[in-house]
Amino acid sequence: MDKRLIAERFARARDTYSQEARVQQQIAEKMLRLLTEQTPDFIGSAYPPRFRHIAEFGCGTGSYSRILLHRLQPESLLLNDLCPEMKECLGDLLLQDTVQFMPGDAEVLDFPEKTDLITSCSTLQWFSNPEKFFARCHGFLADDGYLAFSTFGMENMREIHALTGHGLDYLPIEKLKELLCPYFETVYAEEEIVTLPFATPLQVLQHLKQTGVTGTEKKVWTRGRLQAFCNGYTEEFGRKDGNVSLTYHPIYMIARKKRI
Repeated sequence: MDKRLIAERFARARDTYSQEARVQQQIAEKMLRLLTEQTPDFIGSAYPPRFRHIAEFGCGTGSYSRILLHRLQPESLLLNDLCPEMKECLGDLLLQDTVQFMPGDAEVLDFPEKTDLITSCSTLQWFSNPEKFFARCHGFLADDGYLAFSTFGMENMREIHALTGHGLDYLPIEKLKELLCPYFETVYAEEEIVTLPFATPLQVLQHLKQTGVTGTEKKVWTRGRLQAFCNGYTEEFGRKDGNVSLTYHPIYMIARKKRI
């Protein structure tokens, strides 16, 4: 996993990400809803006290961050992203005294101790060692603290992988539960398939570029390669309405810290 290249691609897409990342925005809204529904302290409480201190890793342009701040109203919200440039997109959030930004690789950074909630949307699939990260999160969380995140499963962008042989090594939901088990009790897990239609394969590629998710692709797109890709995409993943499809496979996990 080339973290430098990943950071470069996401930094380059920061001005177009919020507009283009429709699925990621839907995931962020659902993640927050699930978090409030699946955490007992929220039931019957307009302003729940459960998550006073929150850390979000992979905050990106702040779509999920804004929902967290508005809905949960924490005493402190620490935002982290691999790309230092993302700070430019968080100006409205950083006007709040309760919000701070810490750039860097979340897999090696130290979050504040006694954090009540460590959370993220659409980030964990970029990590090199999720199990080690889960162990580190356990140490940073307060007793009965929560780790809540969304990531993507093995069907994610299956069209791209089928045509290029390229893609991330996504973990199935059962493997994520297994990796969490030594440190956390999984209180909620769900996966779903979301299919986006595009008029042409070129629009699919533009969509991926504008959301930054081409972060591990190093091969040059020659004219011949592009033509072959478009022909194959239309043939294999064309729809009856004349569009082509792109598959997303979001996974939602909510886990409570074990006392070990």
